[in-house]
Amino acid sequence: MRSLKKLLIVLLLLGMGGAVAFLLSQLNARTYSVQVVDGNLIVMKGRMFPIGSEPFRPVDPAMRDAYAPIPLDGSSPGNLPEARFTERDELDRALFEVVGRLAKARVSSDDPKQLEQGLSYLRRAEKLLGLSDEQRQSLAEMRSEVAYYLARSKLDQAKADVADGLAQLKLAATSSNRHAHSANQMILEVEPAAKAFEAALRKAAHGLSEPARSDSPPADSPPPPDAKPKDASNP
Repeated sequence: MRSLKKLLIVLLLLGMGGAVAFLLSQLNARTYSVQVVDGNLIVMKGRMFPIGSEPFRPVDPAMRDAYAPIPLDGSSPGNLPEARFTERDELDRALFEVVGRLAKARVSSDDPKQLEQGLSYLRRAEKLLGLSDEQRQSLAEMRSEVAYYLARSKLDQAKADVADGLAQLKLAATSSNRHAHSANQMILEVEPAAKAFEAALRKAAHGLSEPARSDSPPADSPPPPDAKPKDASNP
């Protein structure tokens, strides 16, 4: 009888231990963390085991892009590698703090390479769906900021492309081939518009480099002195 009781106690303890291990495994499987590996921020997800994790690779392609390794480009992730998240929205908000900072430092650059990197980080930030209202506002501001610089970059590129196109047309027009006449016709039509476009861009850039002017006097300037009364004897 005692042996039966001992066996029941052992089985009960084993069952309780198994239940605890299962619950811990479920909790671990719902836990997210990040690690820095070779200069990249890697999102990790717990295994279905009480301990351990592996790189998070969602089945959904959109989610896979959102949680792909993030190049830190020499930047520090702060205390993020020490944090643990049981909700993906919490993970998204924490990742945005890193990705948003990387994007913001680059989207206002005049360097095309830096701007392109900023755009890449901005696209990554847009894939994070669990952002707070404040973070969404910050994201909208960065989109607005980058739109201006992207527009300038595209206009400069368009000017370079048009100039290159005209150079190719002039090369074609100087040779005796079946396209020479058409090339000359295109030059006559396109070159004046291209010059006007280039002049407009130059004027706009010159206007941006000038300080803002105002026709109204400063608010703190003294009022003009009263005019002296005209002498009636001097017409």
